[in-house]
Amino acid sequence: MSVKEIVDAVTIKRALTRISYEIIERNHQLDQLVLVGIKTRGIYLAQRIAQRLKQLEGIEVAVGELDITRYRDDQKTKVQEAEVNESNIPVSLEGKEVIIVDDVLYTGRTIRAALDAVMDFGRPELIALAVLVDRGHRELPIHADYVGKNLPSSRKERVLVKMEEVDGEDGIYIEQSH
Repeated sequence: MSVKEIVDAVTIKRALTRISYEIIERNHQLDQLVLVGIKTRGIYLAQRIAQRLKQLEGIEVAVGELDITRYRDDQKTKVQEAEVNESNIPVSLEGKEVIIVDDVLYTGRTIRAALDAVMDFGRPELIALAVLVDRGHRELPIHADYVGKNLPSSRKERVLVKMEEVDGEDGIYIEQSH
């Protein structure tokens, strides 16, 4: 297997800045905004976007952590409750504008599960989706509202997102299987 870097740390930072500006432009009530990151890397992306929004607009945006394990429809076996990490949503989502944040959008199944999980925390006014990478190959009718990088890929490839907080470096890689 060969791994090739597609996006470096500087380009990731630029993509997150661009997403932050788009969020500012499209959301007139930033005080009603909640970023909800899907574990694991989505959480760190949401935190980085929140930091950028604070730098740009001087506003604190709530950031939640979403564990979608028990909501997945593509798990072969039922996950034991003890194995499920809990979500941490610091504010009520009732009537808020929620942006779900994830690293890679692929089939759409993770996002479908995230939508179910978010609804357990209240009924938001609006739910949007921000992803660092959209690689295509949707199995469900789901699209991202904010995209850092469109990265067409084959189903035989894997898109790997590395983040400083988890992996010790930032980068987006494609792993080719032979």
